[in-house]
This record gives sequence, C-alpha cells and structure tokens, in this order.
Amino acid sequence: MALFQVSGYKPSEIRRNIILGGQLELVDRLNHFSFNTKTQEFAVPVGVDPSSFLKSCNHEGGVSIDLNHGTTTLAFKFRHGVIVAVDSRASAGSYIDSKDANKVIEINSYLLGTMSGSAADCQYWERLLAKECRLYRLRNNHRISVAAASKLLSNMMLGYRGMGLSMGSMICGWDKQGPGLYYVNNDGTRLSGRMFSTGCGNSYAYGVVDSGYREDMTVEEAYELGLYHMREDGWIKVCMDDVSELIHRYRKGMF
Repeated sequence: MALFQVSGYKPSEIRRNIILGGQLELVDRLNHFSFNTKTQEFAVPVGVDPSSFLKSCNHEGGVSIDLNHGTTTLAFKFRHGVIVAVDSRASAGSYIDSKDANKVIEINSYLLGTMSGSAADCQYWERLLAKECRLYRLRNNHRISVAAASKLLSNMMLGYRGMGLSMGSMICGWDKQGPGLYYVNNDGTRLSGRMFSTGCGNSYAYGVVDSGYREDMTVEEAYELGLYHMREDGWIKVCMDDVSELIHRYRKGMF
C-alpha cells in the first residue's frame, strides 16, 4: 500500500487499466519534475516538444539548421605508426545521450579498438577481447599480434552472426610485424588495410583524409587528423578536444 501511495495509483485503477486497456491521463502538476504522474514520461521542460523541434530544424521547416548526427571513426597507417580519430557523440534514438563519449577502447598498451554501431555491443566484445589478450600474454609470455587479436574478435562475431549484434570496429596496434590495422564487423568480416573509416560519417572522413593524407607525412601533420597515436613503444593520447570546433580552425581553407 505504501508503494501505491507514493506512485499515486489505486488498485482499482490499475485493475481497470489492465483489463479494459484504458489510458490514464496526466494529472495537473506544479512542475515537470513531479513524481506523482499516472503515466510515465521523460522529464522535459514544460512546453517543449523535442520531436517537433527536431523536425523544424531543417530546410523544409523554413529553418536553415541541419543537425549533424551519426558516428564517425577513422584510422590510418603512416610512416610513424597508426593514427586514430573518433567523434564523441553518443545518441539514444533521436536524442543526444552524451557529447563526450570515448569511442576508443584501450585494450592494452599496444592495442586500441574503435566503436561504431551499438555502444553496448562494442564495449562488451572489445572488453572480452582485452581479457583474452591478457590471458594470451600470461600463457605464452609474449604479446598477442594485431592480426591474432583481430582474428579472435572476428571469430567471436561469427559465433553470433545473425543474432542482432551491431558493431563495426577497427583494431589498431603494433607488434613484431610493425603497425597493424584491421576492420572487423558484426558479421565476422575481417579486413586488413592502410586506412578505414566506419559509421554514418565515413564518406566525409574519407574525403578529408584523401585531401590531406600522405604516406610520408610528419607526426605533427598526422596529429592534425587524429586523437590517438599508436607507436612502437605503445599508444599515446594526442588530444581530447571537441572535434566539432575544428571546422572553425580550418574554415578559411575549406570555403
């Protein structure tokens, strides 16, 4: 009965709503943070309709504001190692859940993984990969290679193909063979290459890299494109700036 008093429900109302499928209306309240409403809803400011606002922010609605969305991750090899760059926006449906999400998973000191797709899937499977890489080191007394680590992740994905996973990841590292870069997705596809980009913004990322990428580029030039640098002695974090501000820095050269 205490729970009914706190929630504002009465047993008869719950029974009627279940049996008849009736829709209970919101009660009048002083502010949108009240917890005594009879219908669950997000606590948003009174008078704000997020759905209508998002629909109005486009050219069709008469407002020249196009909301940027979608994951963009990028990794490429060059003379001095591997550079990794990612965006930091995590979305939940039509809403921005976080603007400072870290989409680079630090597997160990010589391996990095990127996230695109479902954050839960990427975090779970790449953390499981980190555990397997650690066990490999303990059993064999040497680090696992980048190729073997990516193959482990690919085999994990093959075991769950068609079961609804959503993951597109790049495994970057340095081993006895030098810098390594592999792409692995939820179907178990595994590709080796010098440059990969995943997420909804990959076409834009490829365009930027095509205009500024060179195999013999200097470290300073590569740092203009990336956030992590995989070197022979392990990865370092170059910066954690808000990449959305970079357009103002390079605007004169673009337009």
